[in-house]
Amino acid sequence: MRRIAFLLEWRGASPYRVRAFHTAADAVRYLPPGPVDAARAAELQGVGPVAAEVIAQASAGAVPGYLARLQAEAEPEARAGWDLAAASTGDCHLHSDWSDGDSPLEDMADAARALGHRWAVLTDHSPRLTIAHGLSTERLESQLEAVAAVNSGMGPDFRLLTGIECDILEDGSLDQDEDLLGRLDIVVASVHSKLRSEPEPMTARLVAAVSNPHVDVLGHCTGRIVTGRGRPQSRFDAAAVFAACARAGTAVEINCRPERRDPPDDLLVQAAAAGCRFTVDTDAHAPEQLHWQSTGYARAARIGLGRDRLITTWPLRRLLGSRSPRP
Repeated sequence: MRRIAFLLEWRGASPYRVRAFHTAADAVRYLPPGPVDAARAAELQGVGPVAAEVIAQASAGAVPGYLARLQAEAEPEARAGWDLAAASTGDCHLHSDWSDGDSPLEDMADAARALGHRWAVLTDHSPRLTIAHGLSTERLESQLEAVAAVNSGMGPDFRLLTGIECDILEDGSLDQDEDLLGRLDIVVASVHSKLRSEPEPMTARLVAAVSNPHVDVLGHCTGRIVTGRGRPQSRFDAAAVFAACARAGTAVEINCRPERRDPPDDLLVQAAAAGCRFTVDTDAHAPEQLHWQSTGYARAARIGLGRDRLITTWPLRRLLGSRSPRP
């Protein structure tokens, strides 16, 4: 079911068709082992007739005809994209109801583990983003305790990492106490204000942020919105920003939210040429949005990125071991 969803994404199918197969993949977890006929599968919530037939064929040990057709029609590069998506170990950017997410952090952790992730990073917003109920120093410290409590009941196969999506202020500094940032596992830094600044100050702002030793990831670097009324991308010297990311070891986020898909293709290629690392992140605000990650892996595969450049395919030990020592 996940592979069908990926191949539909690869060929540019409607997001609704893609989502239907992710929904069906979630639903089959509640079926008993063994063959299931299509009529029984169609009784599951959110499972339509096509998905039900796929479930019936797969449960009997056959390659579903619908999947076989999609694979036969796919370009060879689609295999590389699927292999990357299947190799995903985690997600560096997700939100809970501590800021502007829809669900408790426990639900987000459970959903990430159910997808097969070995780790995920909780990155609720920092205090200046009041519209998103950003976390003050005191609330973030409380959240660290909540994350520790969740991990105590998770077992050895999954870990929820502490983190933040920290606002990059106009001077390039970070919107949170430096000592507290040093206690976090992962820091994602993003611009959420003055997105239409002139290129020179925006470049200086981004270079300062990605060069900060606390920062691990540059989030949705252009701030663009590509759906609805949209929002133009911020203007900056991409060569200078990506060179700074490469020097500092700061990963460039491939943001998978359908309305963002940030950075755009030309900047993604430029960041790859600069030698940057990348993180394929959902920026999920609800459990079902964690499925969006495969979109980013498809984009990564199209420009030839492999696992070594994608930190969301790394095991936890390598992820945390690759970070610069905190000052």
